[in-house]
Amino acid sequence: MRRAGAALGAIGLLVAVVIGLDRAFPPDLSRLTVLGSRVDDASGQILALRPAAGGVWKFRTQAEQVPRFLRDLLVDIEDRHFYVHPGIDPIAAVRALWLDVRAGHVVSGGSTLTMEVARLLTPHRRSFGTKLVEGLRALQLSERFDKDAILGMWLSLAPFGGNLVGVEAASRAYFGKPPAALDPAEAALLVALPRRPEVLRPDRHPERARSLRDRILLRAERDGLLDQAEMRTAIAEAVPRRRVPMPDAARRLFAREGGDLKTTLDGALQSALQAAARQELQRLLPHVSLAVVVADLDSRAVLAAIAGDPGNPERAGWIDLTRRVRSPGSALKPFLYALAFEDGLAGPDTVLPDGPRRFAGYAPEDFSHRFSGGTRAADALRRSLNLPAVVLLSRYGPQRFVAALRDAGLVLPAGATASLPVILGGAGITLRDLTALYAALGGDGRLAPLRWLARAAPPSRVLLSPDSAAEVADILTRPFPGGGPAGIAWKTGTSAGNRDSWALGFDRAHVVGVWIGRPDGTARPGAAAADIALPVLAHVFALLPPHPRVAMAPPGMVSLTATPTPDTLTLLFPPPSVTLAGLGPIELRAQGGERPLTFLVDGAVVASVPALRETRWTPEGPGFYDVAVLDSAGHSARAHVRVVAGEVEAAAR
Repeated sequence: MRRAGAALGAIGLLVAVVIGLDRAFPPDLSRLTVLGSRVDDASGQILALRPAAGGVWKFRTQAEQVPRFLRDLLVDIEDRHFYVHPGIDPIAAVRALWLDVRAGHVVSGGSTLTMEVARLLTPHRRSFGTKLVEGLRALQLSERFDKDAILGMWLSLAPFGGNLVGVEAASRAYFGKPPAALDPAEAALLVALPRRPEVLRPDRHPERARSLRDRILLRAERDGLLDQAEMRTAIAEAVPRRRVPMPDAARRLFAREGGDLKTTLDGALQSALQAAARQELQRLLPHVSLAVVVADLDSRAVLAAIAGDPGNPERAGWIDLTRRVRSPGSALKPFLYALAFEDGLAGPDTVLPDGPRRFAGYAPEDFSHRFSGGTRAADALRRSLNLPAVVLLSRYGPQRFVAALRDAGLVLPAGATASLPVILGGAGITLRDLTALYAALGGDGRLAPLRWLARAAPPSRVLLSPDSAAEVADILTRPFPGGGPAGIAWKTGTSAGNRDSWALGFDRAHVVGVWIGRPDGTARPGAAAADIALPVLAHVFALLPPHPRVAMAPPGMVSLTATPTPDTLTLLFPPPSVTLAGLGPIELRAQGGERPLTFLVDGAVVASVPALRETRWTPEGPGFYDVAVLDSAGHSARAHVRVVAGEVEAAAR
């Protein structure tokens, strides 16, 4: 009994010592926390990856994030008893020790995957001492973590050549896909690379990489992890010979925020917007760039955005142009009119003077350099006339106007005071802030900053009354020149020297802001916003689900009819009695009805895809046309339209 008690006491003491040492010298897991970060869309899909300190691409990877085949292959190749041993494999360790002693140096590691994890957590030069420490640490890790957690550490820390660490980074860089999507050939290559990552890098030594990968695939077939057909298919697959750029759809948009981010962006819409931006950038001159923001009108959540032309030094592709303060040109006029309507200084039908006039030495002119004498406030805003806006600001007060918009991001040039030129671009604002302003105009008049991250909505404040916001929104709701989605309220702005071209708009569900210009602020003769930025705005709205606004018809203006029920055959565009500018292709779009649909112009059938509800038609020349659409049930809808060669309102800039 005494001997048994002594033995139990010794065992207890040993356990206490082991526990004490474990607590006194816990494994150093700090390398698992030095990671790059990811920017996710609202659904959790990766939009961008950002490297860790020192430019190392390294991301945490859990065992369940990689294919079962990769895990089974890794264990089969590197540590066949991984799931049964306590961190060290006694048989392999004894064999390795015997070989090392005979050679007088380390020739066989006898390492398990858990020992490799211990070495990856605290790298040291290989020696008998470090191997002993790795074994003890492996026992310690096995006591603290389950097998999947240890496997996840290896998947996160294994080197894959150059600045790639971990399976997530390697999968993205070599194959352009997440680890979950790896096929057997790709998984086998990633199992091979950590053995000699620099010597086997496929982007530098593809034949060496392929040779080891194929040997691993042959062993996988021999050990029953692949059948023969799968093995042959995998061996026939080429290895990547260059690295793939990391996802970068939104990295610059969130450069000021650190760590992993859950954003409000819609990944599918972001991809569509990027494709549209690439098309639009091809039409712009070198050194001219583009920025776009698309947000949900009610929640102010940003759904997609373009910060510029990524990676293009000619267009200053490293700058987030949505944050740059630029002159808004005439884009602030709607807010002056709304504030003046609310204050009782004017209404949509108020006649404002439009003639040569000086304001203490300040003599503004319109883009066309012509004056109409007097015009209704609604028409003056719609045509973006300068003189009526300056007259209205002189009545409302520039200080009051600037104070009303200062919280929205409006900034005056250094040393400047609020004055009449503010309404024509004599102040600055970012695309982010100007888009938020237009969201207030399109909503209930409440101003709130745009939401970019999946956090609680920021507080809002009253900028405009709902009635005055709605009045101005109705004025701005009109067809796009040359065609485009219907039911959009829009306004453009062009700064002095055409340095900045703006187009902003909203429907019932979305608000969109577009800026085009040279990042260095150089003047661009002839680059008016109506010609440059407005078509981009129409292009962006064409990417969005239609939620048209319905505007009351002011005298002499086109009225957009009430939104029809989905089953009613309706010609959405062109609307009745509209005047269309330009002789290029015009979009014909219908809603409802039983497909197939047939479009006709003056009784002649327009080529279209019967299953679709839209097509394009090119007028033969200026004149009046009857546009109609028929469905398979015999229902019809039509519109009488006029086509002119030039712009309908050349001053609407």
